Amino acid sequence: MSGPSRRWFLHASGLTLLAPAVRRLAALARPRPLDGVPWKVQQVLKQLFGDRTVQDGHVQLDVPTVAADGRVVPVMIESDLPMAADRYVRAVHVLVDNNPDIHLAEFRLTPQIGQAFVSTRIKMRMTSPIRAIVETSDGALWGAAADVRVTVNGCG
Repeated sequence: MSGPSRRWFLHASGLTLLAPAVRRLAALARPRPLDGVPWKVQQVLKQLFGDRTVQDGHVQLDVPTVAADGRVVPVMIESDLPMAADRYVRAVHVLVDNNPDIHLAEFRLTPQIGQAFVSTRIKMRMTSPIRAIVETSDGALWGAAADVRVTVNGCG
């Protein structure tokens, strides 16, 4: 009486381990749903971008995990999208979910800048997600988000 061979077992195990990775890659390719985005942030996004969808990717958001002082939180945003004359990053938007003014900043860029990179310091009222959204000249939207824990209130 022979059972499954070792080769069959390894093949089945490999497929079992590969399936979640394939599902994860497929999920990354889809635009992020707004299920986890608070209603007031969804309203700001709709006001800024209409019905255009913000897709994940092409944006690197560098913020501290814990900000010791909410009055000066460093934020660096970089995109790997091209900065050519025919297609370039037109604007970089910074949103902070729990600030009194959610749309905190908008930086307008031109192709002559050479690279889509913004470095600034912002004020944060409390612990909140920070969202960076990059808008291209052809209207595409790309974004990234990160949670920042604020220990000292920066907005009074």
